[in-house]
Amino acid sequence: MTLTLLIDLDDTLLGNSMDTFIPAYMNALGNHLSDHAAPEQMAKAMMTAIRHTFANTCPNLTLEEAFDPHFYAPLGLDKTQIQGKIDAFYTEIFPNLKSLTQPLPQAVEFIEAAQGRGYRIGIATNPLFPRTAILQRLNWAGISPEKYPFDLIPSYENFHFAKPNPAYFAEFLGRMGWPEGAVLMIGNDPDHDVRGAQGMGLPVFWISEGSDGLPKGVLPPNKTGSLEDVLPWIDSISPQELEPDFSSTSALTSILRGCAAALSSMANAFPIHLWNECPEPEEWCLMAVFCHLRDVEREVNLPRLQAITSEENPFIVGIDTDAWADERDYKDQNGQAALSDFIEARLKTLELLDQLSEADWQLPARHAIFGPTNLKELVGIMAGHDRLHTRQVYETIDTIRESVKREGWSVGLSQARS
Repeated sequence: MTLTLLIDLDDTLLGNSMDTFIPAYMNALGNHLSDHAAPEQMAKAMMTAIRHTFANTCPNLTLEEAFDPHFYAPLGLDKTQIQGKIDAFYTEIFPNLKSLTQPLPQAVEFIEAAQGRGYRIGIATNPLFPRTAILQRLNWAGISPEKYPFDLIPSYENFHFAKPNPAYFAEFLGRMGWPEGAVLMIGNDPDHDVRGAQGMGLPVFWISEGSDGLPKGVLPPNKTGSLEDVLPWIDSISPQELEPDFSSTSALTSILRGCAAALSSMANAFPIHLWNECPEPEEWCLMAVFCHLRDVEREVNLPRLQAITSEENPFIVGIDTDAWADERDYKDQNGQAALSDFIEARLKTLELLDQLSEADWQLPARHAIFGPTNLKELVGIMAGHDRLHTRQVYETIDTIRESVKREGWSVGLSQARS
């Protein structure tokens, strides 16, 4: 079975109660920075900043960028001036928090078995920490990425959304190249892992050990049990039972938001001078993809949605947007500007969709190709288009990176999957 696993970290792969860990972490950081700010003031600023990271819905704002203004400014601090002190905290002090955690032997066994089956694995932890803190916790769990290479490990430097926002899961899948086929979210938190993944239409295995049950309002997951129960359960069901369902309005808007974020992160981690390299002579380069997404969003998607919400059963013409690549000389345009303009247009689209009522999603339209349709169906087509081109960007970067390695180009490639 081709299967993509998204696996939570704390209290799923590593014994680590956040109710104990977070206060200890904040106390240690406060003491370490006490020369710059009173610990109680720092704790207050941090909680405010964390609330802003949870609330972030902007696909052009990383969690770090959402956090920083609400942490440093209220304390009168310049991040650049104390960055060395913060780096020292994660090198010298943070490792001491390991004593609050417990490795789980079943976690190592599970990862080895899952990777042995060829499953793709992403560590679906909440990316509220710097990357170094997440890597250290993986090492504490006995599943070092050096020994067990994972497809994706998110962190606050390069992720835009946090659980339980369904857009987190859309961004996660986008960063993995929108894998086709079965997907399963595995985690212990009823809100962050179960409800969040369900909002994206993902099947969920809830690690329910020690839980009193699901909170009110959280739907039952596909399966509950221990980590040891996951693989036997997978073997007992058909692959179709693990197929995601992206048909809900929550999933559709999350795809539009998450793909924009994933494209931004992948592009920013890849050398810009390679954006006009084509994986094959007849295929599009990154430059062309970003120009295409920009023009489709500005000239097709947004105008169509505006027409449907302002006119009665409007007629929607079909447009051959692929021809624009040659007609508009995409390969010679500014890729960074194109990506920025795409995200700006996407924000306008999302603003429109966020204001819709449930009834509005059924507003009718007449399409020149599809015939009678409605707003939700057209947004579903937009989401499918996003997934297609997000996968294209992922595969293009992968292909060019392999060509660079094979041909020995010296370009200083960044790790777009990190």
